Amino acid sequence: MSAVSKSGVGDTRPALLEATGISKAYRQGVWPWRRRNQVLDGAGIVLHRGEVLGLVGENGSGKSTLMQVLVGLLRPDAGDVQLDGSLGYCPQRPVVFERLTCDEHFELFGVAYRMTGEERRQAQAQLYEELDFARYARTRTDRLSGGTLAKLNLALAMLADPDILMLDEPYAGFDWDTYVRFWELMARRRESGRAVVVISHFIADEQRFDRIVQLRNGKAVPK
Repeated sequence: MSAVSKSGVGDTRPALLEATGISKAYRQGVWPWRRRNQVLDGAGIVLHRGEVLGLVGENGSGKSTLMQVLVGLLRPDAGDVQLDGSLGYCPQRPVVFERLTCDEHFELFGVAYRMTGEERRQAQAQLYEELDFARYARTRTDRLSGGTLAKLNLALAMLADPDILMLDEPYAGFDWDTYVRFWELMARRRESGRAVVVISHFIADEQRFDRIVQLRNGKAVPK
């Protein structure tokens, strides 16, 4: 599968991720009225270095299902995913431990990412500054507002500076200042040759994306 740039010319940049023929169905209801709901039906996507890609679709179109397949959390019924690089995932619902502080989450994820203590502390300090929530460093996550929790969720995905950042509705709950900071961060990632996928049910600022792909009838098509 080849990508098309904004100019309409085939993209020759190296592909960091390529998924082909991704299909996934769920069975719903109880016997004998169970039915098969085909969410993805041969969907494919290519992500290149230095690219910010938007993935849109109606509720229930399979956006989150496709992302979970791409990050390896869900096994597809058919299809293949090729990954060339490290990956960070920011789920729509934050996966945090209520009794741990923000600092403690960074420490935990730093170990999971196999970062040295110094690497983790430097990245942590930078993310606190870039997303403006250092004052909550010692606050337990069950006491955070929804917007600050969304900042932590994003920061944990970015902590190890992955080649590919997968973001499922990342700016839900952000105020305007944080929304602007978010896009400044994504622009710097693009400039450094990293790639970003952003899931949203609608996209207002289309100019911020290199490409937008829409999920329709189980397939990924250019918007």
